[in-house]
Amino acid sequence: MSDLPPGWVKKISSRTGKEYYIDPVTKESQWEHPSATSNKPSGGRRAANGDQVQVLHILVKHTGSRNPKNYKGETITRSKADARRRLDDIINELENTNDLESTFRRIAKDKSDCSSGQRGGDLGMFGHGAMQKAFEEASFALDVNEMSNVVDSDSGLHVILRIA
Repeated sequence: MSDLPPGWVKKISSRTGKEYYIDPVTKESQWEHPSATSNKPSGGRRAANGDQVQVLHILVKHTGSRNPKNYKGETITRSKADARRRLDDIINELENTNDLESTFRRIAKDKSDCSSGQRGGDLGMFGHGAMQKAFEEASFALDVNEMSNVVDSDSGLHVILRIA
């Protein structure tokens, strides 16, 4: 596949050597080849035949993550097992709250290694092909207001809450 939508660029990850795709204007990046016929509504959100979700997530990185640094640039030194224990503790706290979305947003701000944590873990609306495959599949499999179990991606370990 070489037909990229206008503006998209193929790059190679310096850490993993894997190809990824980026739209330099919107700063949107993804591992899967973007469709040459995909349309982008204003704001850089991808449309996928109206099939979109909105999720909050909390990312816990580990030394095997594709970029073992948090959004502050600090190097991650925890093992995958330690990351799993940390995320299990977070999930336990989330399962014992009466206000899941508010608690999720608060914890994301405090504990997520992703810059989206500053927005309460909110990734905005996205369609198919915009996220890593494991993350996307988990996000689309959830019902609105449903929380995932641990999701393992190249970025690290996630817990996801679908909000739309």
